[in-house]
Amino acid sequence: MNQEVYHIPALLPESLSALDIRPGGIYVDATLGGGGHSRAIAAMLGDGGRLYSFDQDADAIERAFTAPGFTPIHGNFRFMANYLDYYGVLGRVDGILADLGVSSHHFDDASRGFSFRADGPLDMRMNSNASRSAADIVAGAEAAELARLFKIYGELPQARRLADAIVKARNTAPVDTTGRLVEVVSPLVSRAKEKKELAQVFQALRIAVNGEMDALESFLNQCVEALRPGGRLAVITYHSLEDRMVKNFMRTGRTDGHEEKDLFGRSSSPMKPLGSKPIVPTDDEVERNPRSRSAKLRVATKL
Repeated sequence: MNQEVYHIPALLPESLSALDIRPGGIYVDATLGGGGHSRAIAAMLGDGGRLYSFDQDADAIERAFTAPGFTPIHGNFRFMANYLDYYGVLGRVDGILADLGVSSHHFDDASRGFSFRADGPLDMRMNSNASRSAADIVAGAEAAELARLFKIYGELPQARRLADAIVKARNTAPVDTTGRLVEVVSPLVSRAKEKKELAQVFQALRIAVNGEMDALESFLNQCVEALRPGGRLAVITYHSLEDRMVKNFMRTGRTDGHEEKDLFGRSSSPMKPLGSKPIVPTDDEVERNPRSRSAKLRVATKL
């Protein structure tokens, strides 16, 4: 397999510290991507140590490195518990890491359609075998549905105007490339925040295409079942929707933040956050890897 690392891992030393890695422990990297985090974890394992790394993208699995005790798994992390049960480690995992960012490889490959910076097919599927692409959503969704996506997943105040512009434009010619989408929405984004708002438009469609919020909720709920008592969960987020869900889950055991209590008023959350604030990249890291700028690492332990 190709040994190339095609993604610069964000908050790498901080992530390894958060996992409190033991050489003989069992670990999960829920988002293999370019393999940066997984490679570093595997290097810290000794005899008996095991690492299971997930990715729904066949490219990531094909490019995965080889190492003793390392098992790459071609699957979405929303099905993590099923795979861990198959390998006989469900409930025995010492640490789980998830870096929710899109791989640099995806952003840089115009044919995948994740970036507004280069023209290519409006695809955005993490799993190339998935049935619905971003172009399919843009072509078929009603204006109200597009507006909902841009408002909720993109947090864009001009969501309805963006949706109306897309519907009007697709009646003239298909909006099926990244360049065409940029052409349609650019007149409606702020000149002062052009790159940020274009990124939010693409983010909204990417989240919808890949069902990212539902997958994240499923994954987080399975972490309780997967981890041993005292096991660590470390999650790196890149936008407020993800971060809010992760923060809520680590505090209350629920992604909606509703805290359940026993008869004595004590929290029944199965998780305990480690630290009151997220860990963010240093100025030096942001300079070396600008894509880490919005990264936030939150850590919790299973009670």
